[in-house]
Amino acid sequence: MGDLFTDAAAKRQAEAAPLAQRIRPRTLDELVGQTHVLGAGSALRRAIEEDRTPSLILHGPPGVGKTTIARIVAERTGAEFEELSAVSARVDDVRAVLQRARDRLGGNGRRTILFIDEIHRFNKNQQDSVLHAVEDGLVTLIGATTENPYFEVNAALLSRCSVIALEPLDEEELAQVIRRGTAALKVGASDEIVALIADRAGGDARSALSILELAVETARAEGGELTAAIADDAARSRPLRYDRAGDRHYDYTSAFIKSMRGGDPNAAVYYLAVMLEAGEDPRFLARRMVILASEDVGNADPMALVVAVSAAHAVEHVGLPEAQLNLAQAATYLAMAPKSNAAAVAIWSAREDVRERGAEPPPASIGDSRSVAGRRRRPNELYVSPHDDPSQFGIDHLPEALRGRRYYRPSGDSEEGERGNRNG
Repeated sequence: MGDLFTDAAAKRQAEAAPLAQRIRPRTLDELVGQTHVLGAGSALRRAIEEDRTPSLILHGPPGVGKTTIARIVAERTGAEFEELSAVSARVDDVRAVLQRARDRLGGNGRRTILFIDEIHRFNKNQQDSVLHAVEDGLVTLIGATTENPYFEVNAALLSRCSVIALEPLDEEELAQVIRRGTAALKVGASDEIVALIADRAGGDARSALSILELAVETARAEGGELTAAIADDAARSRPLRYDRAGDRHYDYTSAFIKSMRGGDPNAAVYYLAVMLEAGEDPRFLARRMVILASEDVGNADPMALVVAVSAAHAVEHVGLPEAQLNLAQAATYLAMAPKSNAAAVAIWSAREDVRERGAEPPPASIGDSRSVAGRRRRPNELYVSPHDDPSQFGIDHLPEALRGRRYYRPSGDSEEGERGNRNG
């Protein structure tokens, strides 16, 4: 009776499974997207087709086919497919899988593919528990991760796997997936609806099929046809692909900084919006702008630092959501401000000299009169204030060994250049 109940449950589970699960591709020909690594004649495709798939780490955002590829590999090779989720699996679970793999290989020669979802969540001990099995060929490991594996996976394990970067599906590829979904649901959908769902899915095939399924169920519940309005309501908002500690965080931070540096206020405020919408720490954003105010604007517009620091204070005193206004004001101001990295280059160059040459002693005339060197100064080495003798203004105050060195070179344009010309 237990088997009967198990079989019935499996059948009903398959019928009730989400659309994405029901129409999951079973062959490489059915797989949509990832042609850059699985196109005809590619090394990975040939390895799969010739049953010599290496251990893999599949890296990419959700809904691009990581689990599907693992299952296709298992089906193609005829290997036993064992699946673990790094979120819930323990070291004992891994050991149990490896023991079954050992028994299977010794008993009938059947190989095992071990698929570990979210492998970046495995701690060092868990990753180490897999390492020797991969090294000895006991299992073929396929790990899936949305994080950069070079940051999150042990170097020893990583060196025994091929890292495959998967990409979000483009709108044409998503349209293929959606059309396959409409066929499975036995419903028609106009090009407008397909394009709308593809746009809202954000490169995620699973998200596209979830939107479609919800929209179709809604239309049927209302007794009407699938419309763009229903699909739009089902989609609600496009999913954000962002992580606060991984590649997306660094990509958007870089784009934000480079947009301000490049004088593009529209791009700067857009990337600011993405990061705020994704839950980025506003204090981190404010700190980046304070740094940029000196590094990339500098004395070309000294008010830039005042604006950036004021925005940072506003974040502390006001907080979100209102502080988004202060951050946007600072970001657009910095983007439109004249640019100079002269102050940044000056300190970088000066510190490089210090690291290479050590600390050269200052001229006796400007050292502290209470120091040993100051007390030994000769009459011609006494300090003369430029307030008393204007000819002292602008003389070289650098150590003797560095006389003539120029660290600070004001930019030719803007307020900085004007002051430089007056003082030069």
